[in-house]
Amino acid sequence: MRIPHAHITLTVNGEPTEVAFAPYKTLLEVLREDLNLCGTKHGCELGECGACAVLLDGQPVLSCLVLGVECEGRRVTTVEGLASEGRLHPLQETFADLGAAQCGYCTPGILVTAKALLDEHPRPTRDQIRDALSGNLCRCTGYQQIFEAVEAAIAVEVPVADGRRSVLDTREHSARGPSEREDASEASGGGAPRALKNAASASGVGVGPHAK
Repeated sequence: MRIPHAHITLTVNGEPTEVAFAPYKTLLEVLREDLNLCGTKHGCELGECGACAVLLDGQPVLSCLVLGVECEGRRVTTVEGLASEGRLHPLQETFADLGAAQCGYCTPGILVTAKALLDEHPRPTRDQIRDALSGNLCRCTGYQQIFEAVEAAIAVEVPVADGRRSVLDTREHSARGPSEREDASEASGGGAPRALKNAASASGVGVGPHAK
């Protein structure tokens, strides 16, 4: 017997969105499979790694543990929603600049969790950063670059109406070297991790921006 679809209306990355999906799907599955937002990653699917973290009404949640039907009328922010008016969020900039995004797989969950921290505590201590990110596992960086990138983002002056700009904002993305552009792509959730790209190139398999 065919299971009837659930229909919900919610706000995703600032946009009112209607979506129909099988009622047993998690928010993670709805985002990736029904809304084609693949920046949020499948990880352990047990709520233990943090790769699937998104913001739900401004608070970090593990989307593998949230049913899609629970999100009626709520606000969801994924890594794709961090950039504004074509510019990366300061966290995305500093993660790219300081090498905090390496394989890139865990980065989207870390970024949204760090954003929630900065929204609540604009000038967090190192201990607060460490505590906020304690549920986000990373196998590449050893965490030092991640903590430093969050601290660097605190100092970034976000562009405002009077024309003031941050040091990072004054640099053109086109002036970056190839590795820096790849890091920025990984930090934005818009590209496949570098290791995956290399493996795909060697095997002749293409990897696009929505690679799953």
